[in-house]
Amino acid sequence: MAIFVNENTKVIVQGLTGGQGKFHGLRNRAYGTNVVGGVTPGKGGQDVEGIPVFDSVADAVKATGADASFIAVPPKAAAAAILEAAKAGITFIVCITEGIPAQDEAKVFNTLVRDYPKVRLLGPNCPGIISPGKCNIGITAGEIAELPSAKGPNVGIVSRSGTLTYQALYELKQQGIGVSTCVGIGGDPVPGTSFVDCLAEFQNDPETHAIIMIGEIGGSAEEEAAEFIKANVTKPMSAYIAGVTAPAGKKMGHAGAIVSGGKGTAQGKMDALREAGVQIGLNPTEAGSLMAEIVKGLK
Repeated sequence: MAIFVNENTKVIVQGLTGGQGKFHGLRNRAYGTNVVGGVTPGKGGQDVEGIPVFDSVADAVKATGADASFIAVPPKAAAAAILEAAKAGITFIVCITEGIPAQDEAKVFNTLVRDYPKVRLLGPNCPGIISPGKCNIGITAGEIAELPSAKGPNVGIVSRSGTLTYQALYELKQQGIGVSTCVGIGGDPVPGTSFVDCLAEFQNDPETHAIIMIGEIGGSAEEEAAEFIKANVTKPMSAYIAGVTAPAGKKMGHAGAIVSGGKGTAQGKMDALREAGVQIGLNPTEAGSLMAEIVKGLK
């Protein structure tokens, strides 16, 4: 099994005719993802290397039965694209777009909660999701993900940082450790999917035997995850928190990665996760090594 997406997921790409949408959409298809269509208003009836293009998400869903969307459109169009997908019946939306105003993100998130409770948004400003060997939606390079084994143990990954998502995947690949699903939730202040959402899915997934979590400074998502882990997660975990040396009040790359008022520090997050029983690496490689030791104990 895997979480959120698998080999049966039917994906459309909103923005398929644009540079980024075409590049990553075709890479996703080459990986084996079932990319069934693209959406660009005014370009319906065209195709991108055999992938049909539709004028609207509603048209694409009607023609293909798509249930997932990969959104690769500019920031000013992203909020409308997310809501268009939800209205058309898409239940899993991945938005990689960076630079969406936080106010727009908050409005979209609350609209989804109110009007489309069965829709899950991943992102914005995220690398996407990969269930190795089954489905890859977003910008993650499939070749750095080790396939899960039938016997296991397999590891689930959830990360706020895109780049560190890739490193976590590669650290496990170097150790020959299979990955059930890797989820990049993004580093913006209002993510559609949280650590807790992913941890709950991994806890219930029989193919996931251990979990790596990659967090960073800013906000309270890691502390909330720690509380959830203490109460609900029985699978062993390792983690890394980026931003130990970040100065207070300075945004570090991600819109949500800022320490303010003494809250959101890396140390506070590490302490909370340690108290919840999570093994903490002081760098991404150490988090991977800790997971390798955990996996040895599970075999």
